[in-house]
Amino acid sequence: MKILKNSIVFSLLLLVSSSLTAQDMMAKSWELDQNHTSVNFGVKHFFNTVNGIFQKKEGTFHFDPKDLPNSKFTFKIPVASIDTNIEKRDKHLTSSDFFDAESFPYITFTSTKINHLSGNDYQVVGDLTIKDVTKSVSIPFKITGEMENPMMKGTTILGLAFETKLKRTDFGVGKGNWAMTMVVGDEVNVEINMELNRKI
Repeated sequence: MKILKNSIVFSLLLLVSSSLTAQDMMAKSWELDQNHTSVNFGVKHFFNTVNGIFQKKEGTFHFDPKDLPNSKFTFKIPVASIDTNIEKRDKHLTSSDFFDAESFPYITFTSTKINHLSGNDYQVVGDLTIKDVTKSVSIPFKITGEMENPMMKGTTILGLAFETKLKRTDFGVGKGNWAMTMVVGDEVNVEINMELNRKI
């Protein structure tokens, strides 16, 4: 009888543990503040840097500096939201000559690991997909601050700043020999300044 009881208890424990989803194991969940998050980029045109932004972005963020193994970022940018302040150029960038937004409407990033470097400096490693090319990239980022949000009672605000460089030709963005002729640079500077909110 005792063996039977132990077996039942063990089975119940297994049932409870197996019902825990990956979500239950995640670190703290944060909500992206769309109005105070910017995705900026700059690329050379001959000798001058042309700057632009993506107006739309979305994602899920589970982040706790004390629980990095269970922290995870996913980020998605609608390509059609590109904005370089010149409509004609934006249409060219979303055409098949560059991003081909009709066939590949999103740029996506999914983290595989988050590392602490030192102080407020971290590094996120993950899969970046642009068009039909996926590559593993490492992006350094910094915690720029954390405090109770004075505009949203009972909410904590977290600031993150990401900065990296990418080669557009690695992802098949841009046809022809423009990179070779220096008309459009190959290296793209990317800066993302992000605000996240979480209910206390």
